[in-house]
Amino acid sequence: MTDDPHDPGSGSGPQPGASGFDAFYAATAKRLVSTVYAMTGDLAEAEDAVQEAYVRAWQHWDRLVREGDPLPWVRTVASRLAISTWRRTRGRLLAHRRHGQQADVPELSADRVALITALRELTPPQRQVIVLHHLLDLPVEQVARETGASSGAVRTRLSRARKLLGARLSDISSTSVNTAAKEAAHHA
Repeated sequence: MTDDPHDPGSGSGPQPGASGFDAFYAATAKRLVSTVYAMTGDLAEAEDAVQEAYVRAWQHWDRLVREGDPLPWVRTVASRLAISTWRRTRGRLLAHRRHGQQADVPELSADRVALITALRELTPPQRQVIVLHHLLDLPVEQVARETGASSGAVRTRLSRARKLLGARLSDISSTSVNTAAKEAAHHA
């Protein structure tokens, strides 16, 4: 048994009331920000969407707890808020890509940067299903429920996204290997 109120092994699950919400938030917020960040590629937007989702969850907290696990609801709200932001700020995102990473983004490993770069090249719906299915290990049916798409549409998005990611990541890998080989030859 753990003390994590969202850990299914704890046996208690999220509890009604302010202390139950606080415990739920503490146990789930960091991972949810990571999830939405993987979908958006923008940490500030991810934090904003997640914060708003928790505000909305608090407004309906006791009902959400009575209905079962509130995490899928909060994740769906955060994802939808992020997607709305994508649609409103498409031009700003293009400018961001042209001008590079923001200075306040923490340094990431080369593999992580490559993955985030590749994810940014997917459409928002493709990126969303990849993150939910592959990073959070949600089954296709749950991804369909959370995104409002059919299971078939989710499978199609996953298939197309995997193909694009595979091609993009192999391009990045080839470029990295070639650059490293040239640098090694230059220093030899």
